[in-house]
Amino acid sequence: MTTSPNFLVIGECVADVVRADGAPDRVHPGGSPANVAYGLARLGRPATLLTQLADDAHGRLIRMHLEGAGVVVRAETVARTPSAVVELDGDGRAQYAFDIGWTLGAAEVPDAPGYVHLGSIAAVTSPGAETVLGIVERLRGRASVSYDPNVRPALMGERAVAVRRVERCVALSHVVKASDEDLAWLYPGEAPESVARHWLGLGPAVVVVTLGAAGAVALGADGAREEVAARPVRVADTVGAGDSFMAALLHARAAGTPLAVCLAHAVTAAAVTVSRPGANPPSSAELAAALGSGSLSRQPR
Repeated sequence: MTTSPNFLVIGECVADVVRADGAPDRVHPGGSPANVAYGLARLGRPATLLTQLADDAHGRLIRMHLEGAGVVVRAETVARTPSAVVELDGDGRAQYAFDIGWTLGAAEVPDAPGYVHLGSIAAVTSPGAETVLGIVERLRGRASVSYDPNVRPALMGERAVAVRRVERCVALSHVVKASDEDLAWLYPGEAPESVARHWLGLGPAVVVVTLGAAGAVALGADGAREEVAARPVRVADTVGAGDSFMAALLHARAAGTPLAVCLAHAVTAAAVTVSRPGANPPSSAELAAALGSGSLSRQPR
């Protein structure tokens, strides 16, 4: 497998304070774009994260986590590292309460990335979102752009404004991934595949919708439609599952893998992640092992 060209991921880091009944709080490095960069590095892809961090305990934890996997961290200094209290229900599903701002200013961009990924809070939150979109607009003619809205309703503001911001990002992208929950908030009452077709009309080559326990479906601008079932797994929690899916999808596409196989890799990576606590995506060896097995059991962190 070639490890070039590089991935540039732009977006927030967040310290996830995971809280469940009867258990002490656990702090995990998080933030959707940071998780994608980490997941790519774990799969052997050179990844640079353009972000914001403070020189505080959470910031040092996140930097050590990312750099330990091989991510190159280019961080603008802020006063406080963003955080989120993550409440888990009895099925391990996560709800988030954020303490975050996004103010990324003029940023030095690594030379000639082959892939650029944006998403989540950093793609739609002013004033930093304008910096992000400006970078993407400059690079999209010579890099493949991917986007995951990773909708956080508490931070999205008025729905109509949020939809316009999200659709601007979709129109800049070649590959888009969203969950059925993202689409339900953005477009209430519309079927996920109907929204995916609408998004294809804005410009992407591929739109992928994750469907939780029902798997995932991908639509291509060339008329292709691929669907894959979820992998059976005992869930520890769902933190980072969508980001792990995204990283594995991008990893497989960068290798020229057919779309149906990309989906199989992505749902398998997500299954490994939900089988253990926190946003803990698989390494290339773990993903290969999981792809070769018929089912997944809980794996240690």
